Amino acid sequence: MISRTTVDAVFDAARVEEVIGDFVQLKKSGSNFKGLSPFTEERSPSFMVSPVKQIWKDFSSGKGGNAVTFIMEHEHFTFPEAIKWLAKKYGIEIEETQQTDEQKQVQNEKESMFLVSKYAADWFHGQLKTDEGKAIGYSYFKERGFTDETIDYFQLGYNPDQWSAFTDAAIKAGYQLEFLNKTGVSIVKEDKKFDRFKGRVMFPIRSLSGRVLGFGGRILNNEKKAAKYLNSPQSEIYDKSNVLYGIYEAKQAIAKEDLCYLVEGYTDVIQLHQAGVKNVVSSSGTALTSQQIRLIQRLTKNITVLYDGDAAGMRAAIRGTDLILETGMNVRVCTFPDGEDPDSFAKSHTESEIVDFLTNNARDFISFKSNLLKEEAAGDPIKKADMIRDIVNSIAKIPDDISREIYVRESAAILDIGEDVLFSTLAQVRNSGLIEQKKKQVKEKAQAPMTKVEISPENLNVDRRGLLERSIIAILLLYGGKDEVFEDEYIQDGSGVEVEYETVKGEQRVYEKIYMDLHSDEIKFANPDFQAIYTKIIDVLLLEQKLDVQLILSAFEGQYASVIADITMSDDKYSLHDWERNQIFPKHKDQSVSEYTSQVLLHFRQFLIYDLVENINRIIAKNSPEIDNQEALRQVMDYNLLRTKIDLKNRTVIPSDGLSRFLFS
Repeated sequence: MISRTTVDAVFDAARVEEVIGDFVQLKKSGSNFKGLSPFTEERSPSFMVSPVKQIWKDFSSGKGGNAVTFIMEHEHFTFPEAIKWLAKKYGIEIEETQQTDEQKQVQNEKESMFLVSKYAADWFHGQLKTDEGKAIGYSYFKERGFTDETIDYFQLGYNPDQWSAFTDAAIKAGYQLEFLNKTGVSIVKEDKKFDRFKGRVMFPIRSLSGRVLGFGGRILNNEKKAAKYLNSPQSEIYDKSNVLYGIYEAKQAIAKEDLCYLVEGYTDVIQLHQAGVKNVVSSSGTALTSQQIRLIQRLTKNITVLYDGDAAGMRAAIRGTDLILETGMNVRVCTFPDGEDPDSFAKSHTESEIVDFLTNNARDFISFKSNLLKEEAAGDPIKKADMIRDIVNSIAKIPDDISREIYVRESAAILDIGEDVLFSTLAQVRNSGLIEQKKKQVKEKAQAPMTKVEISPENLNVDRRGLLERSIIAILLLYGGKDEVFEDEYIQDGSGVEVEYETVKGEQRVYEKIYMDLHSDEIKFANPDFQAIYTKIIDVLLLEQKLDVQLILSAFEGQYASVIADITMSDDKYSLHDWERNQIFPKHKDQSVSEYTSQVLLHFRQFLIYDLVENINRIIAKNSPEIDNQEALRQVMDYNLLRTKIDLKNRTVIPSDGLSRFLFS
């Protein structure tokens, strides 16, 4: 297990904006950063990062936390995996305590597969130094024009042309055949085992964080029955529809240039990268998917598709791009001169020549498609009609109204057809799409199982109590260590007929006020998450006399990070989209911390009294001979009188989200 010293060192070193900046394109927004959610599809940014608080919040998915929890959520890592990843990023040496046999046995299956994949990548790369590897694999890469630096950077490799050379080596190194088979680097059939990528040069495929997910292998002999390129099979760690070759190597350049080039093959990526154009990825020969587009969208909204200049390349360039248009991304297409592809063009040109060519020859997708189909339909009215419908179908995918209108007018000029005809056709296509979407929603709703939701006073009470408990946690997290002047009220006479209060002003820490008020009444939180967080906060404040949210988060090892982030960043959602420009005015600060704290505590007491009264009334209603109903009724009267006094002192209603606007400055 990782030592606490290492965990603390990682929390101290990790900067949430630096960590998330490796995965999401962030833009400054006041004291925070904002960007598109990496967890949901969206066009307006709802993902907020607070460098001051060192936490993040994704308002579209509800997720949130610190740097560690982001890596856990984004990469599907366990807590130890995330700590190791961040330790590597910040150059922190990992100290581990001795694992027990039981702990070794419960190693995560995914982690075992990742370890197998990493070993495989290292082993394949090492084979380039063997006699066979030099003669076949290394020679192939050198013939393609790859330098030694490039071969090492992309960790290119070779699997010997032997039935089980890799499998035997991996088993000898201690890796289990079960995980060799599950990752797909080995094939197991009954009592036989052999290498999947026998006799192929190897291209490791990495995640956005750099972990080896799978492999692409190219055969070098002329065997007709064997596929030229072979990818790893679907597994727990590799989903070909959700990966892009080169994304790990390209992510920083994509974010920096605010542009991503999309090509077809592995060598296209490598050759362009070697030439200096590093913001390039490949769909690895598969049809482009919405998940792959989302990977790019996390880093930029601008994508240029690069393909060969022949007819097949032209057709390939327009496949799948409707998916890109649907996301609202800016799509351009650039084709190379006939007989050239990105690989060959990059080999024969300098970086500046490549960049100039791509800049000057990239055209917006609709213009490219209109011109291409116009040439194909020349002189054939039927083909031209079909072509126009095809163009309109693509324009209909664009979510932005202004962009759609611009493209309609541009296409009308290229196709020599009236704008009104295109607008009319566009309206029909979009209306048809909306009708189909509505039918689908109705069908899904009809097929969905009916669930009956009971709305009762008890449920409403639980919700209200949760809001009040959440408010107390928020005050502690934000202002627990702050000194405030409180007006404390003490009961002078509690005869049951009159209750008089004496008001005494005095300076207290906010947490002391809350702790003493709740402790004196022996009040505990009903929500177990809030109770755990409250206990930890009070422990920290009692010991340290100050509150560090990072210390709270690290103490729970990510378990309650989302709850804490949600509470401490709830206010940031008000500033995401400049609501006030749209005439939406959230409530502004109008109370001091001490006033709001006292008010919340009064509301909490008020609620608890109401709850006690309801419980007593239920007992009275049962008319049990074991209960003294007269005594019970007297208690109800006393509690109702106390509640009335509190009502008079606490006229302000708690807001629906349990937090006052003033809390987040």
